[in-house]
Amino acid sequence: MSKQVWKPGTMIYPLPAVMVSCGDMKKSNIITIAWTGTICTDPAMTYVSIRPERYSYELIKSTGEFVINLTTHDLAYATDWAGVKSGRDVDKFEVLNLTKEKASVVNCPMIKESPISIECKVKEIKELGSHHMFIAEVVAVNADEQYFDDTGKFCLEKAKPITYSHGQYYEIGEHIGKFGFSVKK
Repeated sequence: MSKQVWKPGTMIYPLPAVMVSCGDMKKSNIITIAWTGTICTDPAMTYVSIRPERYSYELIKSTGEFVINLTTHDLAYATDWAGVKSGRDVDKFEVLNLTKEKASVVNCPMIKESPISIECKVKEIKELGSHHMFIAEVVAVNADEQYFDDTGKFCLEKAKPITYSHGQYYEIGEHIGKFGFSVKK
């Protein structure tokens, strides 16, 4: 078996498909992002990479805050729609019938329908090229109580989270084991 050589590109998939809420409770927006992830455990840090011409870019830059809202099968339409329409032209919360929920630390709204909302404060902006990376500290995580089991374990899989892979959305598949399962004695 041989491999084709391609020009440099972004082929690390799948990625979480998230809706990032920003602004404040009056002037807010939702932007769909796949360029996001964990970058540090202690302190808990994450990032989102956004093109400077996007409406949410200036909202996040000016407030220094955003919320990463994980998406689900039930939020797939809203996730896609929020990614192709501009907040300059439309109130995405209103059009998509999503509920603004007050965050516990930051001033921008969370999306109530999301199973996990991660409140973030920007620490640094790295200008990388087509996208600028907002490196942020996680200041609070809000988990929907309906996804906890009787033992108190959070069961995100019950929310049917979705991912983004090379232009397509996918639901997370079958559970095959936990970290270290293949080498555990």
